[in-house]
Amino acid sequence: MKRVLRRSWLTFIVVIAFLGGMAFLVAETLLSAGDWVDQAYNGHISGAGGLAQAGKITDRNDEVLAQTVDKKRVYNDDKAVRKALLHVVGDNSLNISTAVQSQFRSQLTGYSFIWGLNMPKSFRNGRDMKLTVDAKTCKAAYNALSDYDSGACVVYNYNTGEVLCSVSVKAYDPNSPPKITEDNESEYEGVYLDNVLSSTYTPGSIFKIVTAAAAIENIPGVLEREWHCSGREEIGGGDITCVGTHGTVTLEQAFGHSCNIVFAELAAELGPKKMNAMAKKMGIKAQFTVSGVKTKKGAYTVKNINKNQLAWSGVGQYKDQVNPMQMAILCGAIARGGKPVNPYIISGESGSILADLGLSGTGSPGDELVSASTAETLGKLMRSAVVNDYGDDMFGGMKICAKTGTGETIKGDEEKNDGWMIGYCTDEDTPLAFACVCHGTGEYGYSSAGKVAKAAMLQAKKSLTKD
Repeated sequence: MKRVLRRSWLTFIVVIAFLGGMAFLVAETLLSAGDWVDQAYNGHISGAGGLAQAGKITDRNDEVLAQTVDKKRVYNDDKAVRKALLHVVGDNSLNISTAVQSQFRSQLTGYSFIWGLNMPKSFRNGRDMKLTVDAKTCKAAYNALSDYDSGACVVYNYNTGEVLCSVSVKAYDPNSPPKITEDNESEYEGVYLDNVLSSTYTPGSIFKIVTAAAAIENIPGVLEREWHCSGREEIGGGDITCVGTHGTVTLEQAFGHSCNIVFAELAAELGPKKMNAMAKKMGIKAQFTVSGVKTKKGAYTVKNINKNQLAWSGVGQYKDQVNPMQMAILCGAIARGGKPVNPYIISGESGSILADLGLSGTGSPGDELVSASTAETLGKLMRSAVVNDYGDDMFGGMKICAKTGTGETIKGDEEKNDGWMIGYCTDEDTPLAFACVCHGTGEYGYSSAGKVAKAAMLQAKKSLTKD
């Protein structure tokens, strides 16, 4: 009797396991079949042969970025455009995992759970994909950015969420991709990474926006206070050095002059808890999602931090790290009174499948990153920096609010800095936020990233006002 009972229980367990396994298999087949088709081990899909069935990819103005001609995948006629949009569009491989040809290959190829890859052409209404990017703006940014070891430039409409420009370097021509071997792999290190979404850099003085916000919200009368900068000051047992000797300055002047002494003193006065809370609120430690792809988190560390390290963190050094898209979103939030519209890169005209997935159409509202009153004050500080320090004619008459920064990274025979410029335009016809970073430069952010930002924003204005 006991033996029969044991056998019954064993049979019952086997049946339950079998049914559970079948249910799991059915669920995975229904939910993940398209993803399985896209895997690199399916050579007929991951190679050019798979994309030979893919639809056309165009920019916001219907300029063709990728298409199939005579069963071969080809890219834009302009080499600079091809390289500029490599990380957005992708190539014939799956190496650039965040690119649309990797993320949405099954939709582009017309894969169907019922028909597989042999869906009748009459049913393939959603194979083509329209993006929000502007090819000319991306080309302008790429031409300015390509002089540097690596970097990124992103411009997006902070009212609608449309990304007009997303450029990452290093890059290669998707029409003739390189053969990477042990002998040349250092030359192409990081080439498959979209730096706009998936990289972080040392912020330098652009982080002073965070320190300023913390001071505005926690130190009464901070806008009326004055500090003295003599170029060097001891804080917490170590020196804080400045880019110049600024004398007596207000917060507005210190922000424009990018005075390290003032912002180091502010960070030390605020303390690690308040600095950390503001960095967290403003999204430095958060991930954002752009058409289904998550950005890399930035970093602000206060664990076991001493006073000198805290002071340096307030000027964007120590272990501070930020992501380019993240900083563009923050600027968009400041422009909108504290709450951003999240960016997207797949147009609402892409087809019903992508719209159903919630990956196209409009930008979704984001969480508040800064209070309305603090956003207004930050905007005034950023506007003052342009008018009084960078030159209001820098962007051809556009009304820009901005901050530059130079993150010190590797020092040797030549400084390899991260040069930054971030900001936004308040003109009604060009509601654009931007973030540009150049890695591997001995220049300051104004002269390196400023050049990239200017090129991208001027072309973006032409494209938008022409629309």
